[in-house]
Amino acid sequence: RQVHEVQSYMGRLETSDKGSVHLVENEIQARIDNIFSNLERLEILSSKEPPNKRQNAKLRVDQLKYDVQHLQTALRNFQQRRYLREQQERQREELLARTFTTNDSATTIPIDETLQYNESLQSAHRGVDELIGSGTNILQGLRDQRVTLKGTHKKILDVANMLGLSNTVMRLIEKRAFQDKFLMLGGMAVTCVIMFLVVQYLT
Repeated sequence: RQVHEVQSYMGRLETSDKGSVHLVENEIQARIDNIFSNLERLEILSSKEPPNKRQNAKLRVDQLKYDVQHLQTALRNFQQRRYLREQQERQREELLARTFTTNDSATTIPIDETLQYNESLQSAHRGVDELIGSGTNILQGLRDQRVTLKGTHKKILDVANMLGLSNTVMRLIEKRAFQDKFLMLGGMAVTCVIMFLVVQYLT
């Protein structure tokens, strides 16, 4: 019975004037909320039915819930259409009531903002140029360092070669000094033997 009453109220929405349509919408929404509250109690009561009637009762409650949700959706759609219609009417009235002049402020060109935007672009362009110049200088410095490192590497190789030659000479000198030491000791021993023989046989 309550669902049928809501459906009859839904038929009044299309014929209601602007002053009473809000009252009809509020009445319909209140009745839908009341039906949802009753459906919650019906769900509890259907769960307490005997097993042979429980399924049928639950199906009837679900059907009522579906019908009420459909009415709720229909009400929301009507409210959205009404809101859009009222918004279009307001915009049309504002457009008809608006007066246009030749010096309308909406037609002015923002010269100051354009000049400021242009100066910002030029400043950004100069910053990019400076950044490119700095990058070029850094690359040139890296090239110079590469040349310097190559020269240093060559000098290190030359010094290494010279050190290798010096080591060979030092080894030869040490070998010659070792040989000279043995020659000196041998000469001293021979001299001592000769002196001993001279003293032994000539005195």
